[in-house]
Amino acid sequence: MLKNGGSSNKHDGQITSKSSTAWTPARPKGMVPIPGGSFVLGQSDYDFTQNNDAPVKTVSVAGFFMDDTEITNSEYQIFVNYVKDSIARTSLAVKAEELGFDPMNPGGSDSGIGAYSYVSGSADGEGTPYDEYIQQANTGRDGNTMDGRKLNWDIKLEWDKYKYPDVDYTEVMEGLYFPPEERMNGERRIDTRKLNYSYVVVDQMAAAKKRGTFQVDFRKEFQVNVYPDTTVWVRDFNYSYNDPMHQDYFWHTAYANYPVVGVNWSQANAFADFRTRYHNIALNRKKKRNSSSAKVISYRLPTEIEWEYAARGGIQNAPYPWGGPYLTDDRGCYLANFKPKRGDYIEITKGKKVGYMYTAPVKSFHPNGYGLYDMAGNVAEWTLSPHNRTSYQMASSLNPSITATNETKMVVRGGSWKDIGYMLMVSTRDTEHKDSARSFVGFRTVQPFPDGSKVTYRKTR
Repeated sequence: MLKNGGSSNKHDGQITSKSSTAWTPARPKGMVPIPGGSFVLGQSDYDFTQNNDAPVKTVSVAGFFMDDTEITNSEYQIFVNYVKDSIARTSLAVKAEELGFDPMNPGGSDSGIGAYSYVSGSADGEGTPYDEYIQQANTGRDGNTMDGRKLNWDIKLEWDKYKYPDVDYTEVMEGLYFPPEERMNGERRIDTRKLNYSYVVVDQMAAAKKRGTFQVDFRKEFQVNVYPDTTVWVRDFNYSYNDPMHQDYFWHTAYANYPVVGVNWSQANAFADFRTRYHNIALNRKKKRNSSSAKVISYRLPTEIEWEYAARGGIQNAPYPWGGPYLTDDRGCYLANFKPKRGDYIEITKGKKVGYMYTAPVKSFHPNGYGLYDMAGNVAEWTLSPHNRTSYQMASSLNPSITATNETKMVVRGGSWKDIGYMLMVSTRDTEHKDSARSFVGFRTVQPFPDGSKVTYRKTR
């Protein structure tokens, strides 16, 4: 990729190489480094189901950072709130433009909707010739496929209906809520159908296979509704009373540190894109974008090979993240949140008198050798990989990854709170339709780092 800069006449006519600089990647908060290495992939134990879809194979995996827990409700709420605020600010800016407010003077002496009009200049308010060109040309070259204008993020949104500044502001904000005829008991709530997140990716594999074309020819635009499907608690279990979980699980503060569920594969990918964007916005504000390394490496879902490698925690040929072969410790306490017996969903853990019937707070059980929690049980986890019975045979032994754009079934790993012990095994493969949301499926993200980076790793057993 070409970077800023060019040639100069100040040289001695010799071509010399720059020495590589030792680079220590900043560890993202809530992530742990997974060292690159080789391991024996697949089911080394007896295949109880006789699926024959996980044959043994030695592969090598590059290093990466991985969330030490599944993404929690409180973390996913940051995503939902960002989308909600973005939609509100965009709607206010569009309305202000329709009313004739000048983006060159955002706010001005106006304290109403005019204060929320599009802004000109850079994020710190200091305009440059480039900013002026983008504003006038409206080409969308500043990272926004819609236009080159910027939203005013410096002014606080007013969500209290009794403090709305004017009628035009009221009209826009009320448009974000369910209309009166669709409300339950007259309760005023955000219309979650409008919480859509848009992003663009490049199909690198398709671009690599077709020569003589540009990456822009393989751009794919996605628009994803980001709000979790809270009805999964009712839909997943017939003749079962789970209404309290349906009503409270995602938003109640009591569940803030529980893994988010009801999120399909597309929503998990959208979250990863948002996390990259969110991190880059922070770097941009701190003026750290003076080198290529200042832009954060993209977050994404792990491939199923990366997931299994991380789940093993540095232990070769073990059935579970803690080694095994048992599901309890020497005191008889369960080592994960799963269904231990027929009809029994509650497992008593060390130091607890009451177990968990559904999901458990993250970090309720001991981590594996890499410092990862709940790689077995609690909730199963989406991976980037499509499900195929012959994936292991087809995949390369070098950083194996299988992609299938049109595949509808994706691999989920780790087992969940409603699964038996077999599903918790690190080599067990499971599948879900990518558009399905479940009360027992969540996700975590990874971030690769360049080979040879200076990273401090946890000592494994």
